[in-house]
Amino acid sequence: QVQLVESGGGLVQAGGSLRLSCAASGRTFSNYGMGWFRQTPGKEREFVAAISWAGGSTYYSDSVSTYYADSVKGRFTISRDNAKNTVYLQMNSLKPEDTAVYYCAAHRSGSYYSSNRYNYWGQGTQVTVSS
Repeated sequence: QVQLVESGGGLVQAGGSLRLSCAASGRTFSNYGMGWFRQTPGKEREFVAAISWAGGSTYYSDSVSTYYADSVKGRFTISRDNAKNTVYLQMNSLKPEDTAVYYCAAHRSGSYYSSNRYNYWGQGTQVTVSS
């Protein structure tokens, strides 16, 4: 089992920044790829970003890969700190269309872009971007 707790959401004006955190506990964090998804009412959960597993290493490695949705590429950055069992999503140049509940998830296998390839989820944190 992996327990995930997101934090860092809130209300921000368009053009502003937020950093989301996802703290993990349970199984070895560095063995898991991690992803961020978002969801708005009436819509399916949408892929935002993902970072591959760290090969069991405690320290960040240049071999770790990152993946982004086209809608956030160049504005959002995903990173991980295996020593702190935490994954981050730095969100810059925020737009009103980024408003959603953001979820972090632990990746099981296969495509990083598909929500059904993740088997552990946090409870979500609300991000609201005002125009």
